[in-house]
Amino acid sequence: MDTLSYKTISANKTTVNKQWLLVDAEGETLGRLASKVAKLLRGKHKPNFTPHVDCGDNVVIINAEKIYLSGNKWESKTYSRYTGYPGGQRTSTVKQVLDKNPERIVEKAIKGMLPKNKLGADLFRNLKVNVGPSHDQEAQKPTVINLNDLK
Repeated sequence: MDTLSYKTISANKTTVNKQWLLVDAEGETLGRLASKVAKLLRGKHKPNFTPHVDCGDNVVIINAEKIYLSGNKWESKTYSRYTGYPGGQRTSTVKQVLDKNPERIVEKAIKGMLPKNKLGADLFRNLKVNVGPSHDQEAQKPTVINLNDLK
């Protein structure tokens, strides 16, 4: 019988083709940037996506301090953490985090969109967030990608 048959391609660590991508966060809305970068880190834009394998790309983000938040989120959005001591719950606004560690805002938004397991921790290590237009990954020759061209 002459029938077409397709093999399901399952990627593994040796067959994955990882690239270095450069994303400029200047003027980008935080949540939209984070969801698109999380998709790139996960590898969902590739035809050989496999859910249990790190098949995403390495992403370098520059100008993390120039993100855009809509509405009154600079004052009203808060981040909570717990020190481990009784009465040790601390909260800080986005404005306070921006003054202290601007890259932490983008990292936290993207980390919340990754899987909450060992694979998610591995995927998060493929992300480099930088303040300003310079980065330390020139040797990897990252290709500049426009997030508006992605679906």
